[in-house]
Formats: sequence, structure tokens, C-alpha cells
Amino acid sequence: MLTGLIVFLSLVSSIQAIIASSVGCIIASSCRDVVEDRHWLTDAYILFATPYFAYDIYAMFLCYRHKQQVKGHEEEGGGGARSTRAAVAGYLRRELLMVLHHVFMVAFCCPASLLWRQGKGDFFQGLLFLPELSTPFVSLGKVLIQYNQQHTLLHKVNGGLVLLSFFSCRVLLFPYLYYAYSRYASIPVYAVPLVAPWQCNLGAALLWPLQLYWFTLICRGALRQFAAGRSNSPPPSKPDRDGCLTTSNGRTQTST
Repeated sequence: MLTGLIVFLSLVSSIQAIIASSVGCIIASSCRDVVEDRHWLTDAYILFATPYFAYDIYAMFLCYRHKQQVKGHEEEGGGGARSTRAAVAGYLRRELLMVLHHVFMVAFCCPASLLWRQGKGDFFQGLLFLPELSTPFVSLGKVLIQYNQQHTLLHKVNGGLVLLSFFSCRVLLFPYLYYAYSRYASIPVYAVPLVAPWQCNLGAALLWPLQLYWFTLICRGALRQFAAGRSNSPPPSKPDRDGCLTTSNGRTQTST
């Protein structure tokens, strides 16, 4: 049941990610003026995607609780409210950063995108959908681990794609946003934070460090896997939230 649940949730995440990145490409490629040009998909997709973050919080909790039941940390069908509270507490300890990320996206980024920017910057909003491009690769890695395929060539190739997509679409994204605006306004990149709306600076200041942190976790997992392959003694698999390159850490992907 756990494997089936993880496969289903991974499929849903991948479909949403493909839609998001496709919408982002359409919007960014359609806006010649990076500030004034508008595209109808921008607000439409924000309204569609915002409830997904709430769903994903619940989906992550559901997956975590089933894992605990499989491991015997919680009796199936027993415990009542106390068992649920314990599961929620354990889930928040494990996935606190991801939950805070999702709450921030709903509570701050959605109002900022729909109201505060006043119809400007659809180009930048489209670029902010592109980080989802890494999600299908993360999801595939998670499924491969569930089927004990973490030492196959497919998993190694997929791991490389995770590194590439995460670095290009998440780590480099925020510096590129400031670079694109500096070209538009004909000002130095270092001057952009001085003229950009405070909501943009706050969002970047909170979200970019998370991407850097998760990318370091991916790199550490990749190095462990490489070292294990060199020694011909791979560590035992431990399916987790990202389930792609690491065998001992929490989520390194997410949704922006």
C-alpha cells in the first residue's frame, strides 16, 4: 500500500510540475516587455496552483504516517486523537522547512502575485513557475528507490538530471531574475534590490536560501552514492520524501 501511495503521489506531483513548467515557458517566451506585458495564463495558473500547496502538505503527511505505520512506530487503526497528534508532531519535525515553504507560498506569494504587483511582471512570474521542472526527476528517483532500483543506471542518470535541473531552474533562477531586470532598467545588478518592490526582495531572501540548502543536500547525497559505488558497498536504501539521490535525509525538492 505504501509503495502504491508513493507512486500515486509522485505521479500527481509530476503532472502538476509539467503543467507549471510548461505554463512558465509559455508566459516567459510571450512577454517581450518584462514588466508591462501580460499573459492571461499568469493569474489563471496562480489560482489553480495555490490550492495544490495545501494538498501537498496533506499528501506529505499521509505518506509520512503510512511510513511510520509500516515501520511499526504506530499501530494501525489505533491510538485515536493521540496517535494523530503524535504523527503530526513527528511530521512537522521532519518536514518543517517544506511545510513553512508551502505556507509561505500560499500566505505571501499568492497575494503578492495576484494583488500587490498590480498586473506587472508577468515575465518574472512565468520564470517563477520553472523550478517545478526538477520535480518529475525527483519523483522518479523516489519511485525507483521504492522498487529497490537505486543502484541502476537509470537511477544514476536520473540523479544527474536532478542535479542539472535543480541547479539551473532553482539555484540560478533568483540571480537571473535580478539580472533580467537590470538589463531592462539599464542599471547594475547590485542596484536592482534598491529599486525592486520589497515583496520581491523579501520573497527572494526567504526562498533562495532554501533552494541553496536543498541543493547542498542533493550534492551530499550524490557524493555519498558515488563513494558507495567506488567502494562497491552501497548503503541500505531508505525511501524518503525526495527519494532520489540521498538515503538518509529529508525532502530536497519541494514545489517553489
